[in-house]
Amino acid sequence: MKREIRVGLIGHKFMGKAHSHALHDVAFFFDLEAVPVMHTLCGIGPDVAATAARYGWRNWTESWEAVVANPEIDAVAVCTPGNTHRAIAAAAARAGKHVLCEKPLALNAAESGEMLAAARQSGVRHMVNFNYRRLPAVNLAKQLIEEGRLGTLYTFRATYYQDWPLDPAFPFLWRMDKSVAGAGSMADKGSHIVDLARFLVGDFAEVAATSEIFVKQRLEGGVPREVTTDDAAAFVARFHNGALGVFATSRMAAGHKNALGFEVNGSRGSVIFDLERLNELQVYFTSDPREAQGFRTVMVTQSEHKYIQSWWPPGHIIGWEHTFVHQYYEFLNAIAAGEGGSPSFEDGHRAQQVLDAIERAAAEKRWVAPGEAEA
Repeated sequence: MKREIRVGLIGHKFMGKAHSHALHDVAFFFDLEAVPVMHTLCGIGPDVAATAARYGWRNWTESWEAVVANPEIDAVAVCTPGNTHRAIAAAAARAGKHVLCEKPLALNAAESGEMLAAARQSGVRHMVNFNYRRLPAVNLAKQLIEEGRLGTLYTFRATYYQDWPLDPAFPFLWRMDKSVAGAGSMADKGSHIVDLARFLVGDFAEVAATSEIFVKQRLEGGVPREVTTDDAAAFVARFHNGALGVFATSRMAAGHKNALGFEVNGSRGSVIFDLERLNELQVYFTSDPREAQGFRTVMVTQSEHKYIQSWWPPGHIIGWEHTFVHQYYEFLNAIAAGEGGSPSFEDGHRAQQVLDAIERAAAEKRWVAPGEAEA
């Protein structure tokens, strides 16, 4: 009989739904040494009990402290707003629970550093949900880079655009409150492309940035509230390996719903990825015959590609929700093996150091090195 990992999920809204779906499906499609048990869903509001029943959870509660203290629970997933991550994740780790936390890991690097220290001291498995690392096409890009197919890396370009609050009449939400969210597009969306840059290219040496809040006030229950998180940000970077980076995030980009994209350029080739066509990777190699050179689209659905062998035949595409299934596959495997786990809280902390540096660079109009922002 396989080992069971009893999971407590804290947060029952959008991310709670995505995580619940992944926990429900992961053992169906992947061969696991340790299988998840959906033990307790935690949330706040009159719909928690009904949501728990609909998603397949055995128990429910409105107290995250009860989840952390429950000796029956082995692992905790944190899907709450950013200002609660440190308290919940650190408490769970100190209680001996393995922890998977949503991104960005914390409000700032001081908080993420505390979370990392708590997880290390307790010896639990710890991961942050940078789920786009789990796309087969992104892993193909990494494979090509690591094999040297792109040669020396020169530039990395990434954007992440949405338009959900484009209308000035759109109401004030917690993501617009810096004390709750930490930052706006720069952290919420920027954290993903910062992590992808670290995953594919390497660590950041320094950044320069600017940001803007285009709609300064929004209504909450008919009362004006000041918006304190950025609507858009742009930053440039130097990597330790000599490559340059150009990044932009926006939640005010009309027509873009979930448009993450990146391009990596090297001395021998390039790759281009578009999240809205997430089963594809565009590749270009200078070694191709001149008469056949040009970007070509690879459908990343062959069984040779990472994760795909557990899904469907070639050409039968996967979707956004599968990244969460893949993340839980890695998380549960790390728990079963008693080691590893990536992206870890260390990855989350390093990304947070970059985000802090971006924020400081935008405020002070100068180049800032990650880690300097903590001084």
